[in-house]
Amino acid sequence: MAIRLSAILCLLGMCFLTQQGPEEAHACCAVYAVGKPVVNADQTVIILWDVATKTQHFIRQASFKGEADDFGFLVPSPTQPELSESGNEEFPYLRKVTDPEKKLMPRRLGMSCGCSAAMPARDAEIPALEVKVLEEKLVAGFNAAVLETTSTTALVKWLKDNGYAFSPEVAAWAKPHVEAGWKITALKVAKSKDDPAKKDVKASSLRISFKTDRPLFPYREPEYKGTAESVGAKRRPLRIYFIAEARYEGVLTKETPWTVNAAWSGKLTQQDRKKLLEALYLPLTTGPAEWWLTEFEDEWPYTVAPADVYFSRSANQDRLTRPPVTRFVATPYPTDATAYALAAVMIVPPLWIRLRRRPS
Repeated sequence: MAIRLSAILCLLGMCFLTQQGPEEAHACCAVYAVGKPVVNADQTVIILWDVATKTQHFIRQASFKGEADDFGFLVPSPTQPELSESGNEEFPYLRKVTDPEKKLMPRRLGMSCGCSAAMPARDAEIPALEVKVLEEKLVAGFNAAVLETTSTTALVKWLKDNGYAFSPEVAAWAKPHVEAGWKITALKVAKSKDDPAKKDVKASSLRISFKTDRPLFPYREPEYKGTAESVGAKRRPLRIYFIAEARYEGVLTKETPWTVNAAWSGKLTQQDRKKLLEALYLPLTTGPAEWWLTEFEDEWPYTVAPADVYFSRSANQDRLTRPPVTRFVATPYPTDATAYALAAVMIVPPLWIRLRRRPS
């Protein structure tokens, strides 16, 4: 059965205001301080998929918009993840790789055109259970703790005791992951104290590596119910750089397809592969020997999605590039042949007559 990794980096602050029962728990539960909402803003993600080892490296660069002074994330993963800081140079590098070709043309003058361990049967057994901290570390500006538990109630108590938000909604969100024996990584990030009035927060790049049967992006989230509008978030651009051994495509469900098309797809050079691995702080042996990059662009709506986006090898292995961009540059001379023809009509006949009149 394919391993599902959903709700990567879910926002955590205090409590999610939507009233939902445990049976309706979403894969991602956005929670925040009462009266101080936080939402994802724009995101750029790199997914490096190694089909041979069933390993996904997930690197996320995101910004957040909200009123909370501090907030964090809960990250479920089927096995204990490896958390590492990632560089930031890889994002502009990939952007440059997939930029459209730029064609320079002279400016025409004149006439020109122009995202299973069982629960205890009774809550009375909860006090005997505990949350085991598998790892604690400071990484990429985050205070991270990798947790293992068989009780959502114990998880919520741990969050409360350690200064995280807690609520029944958090327990409902975590329940399916805890029942499946997944690990929960808790991360904290604080907004800048230099400018507490600033609503935008940019998190450092963090790499989360884990085992999975199928690569995916955690697309499913709870409904914000006006939260995005309350903090001034109107649109959320999502850009996914998917790197694997071949061209891949993403799907939601058969009933609701992911209507996002690839914007760019093609092989990367060995030089590109080396530079990107160095920027990601990964060994040069990571991933397939040859890389194929596919870039997806999406206007990720602040609505509930039916599922996460899972990726699989595409039947279409053609190369795809963006349409070229033409830029006009000024030139002191006309480039339209019509201008020269007109000049010839105006100049040549009089000159010819003049030459004929000259004496031998």
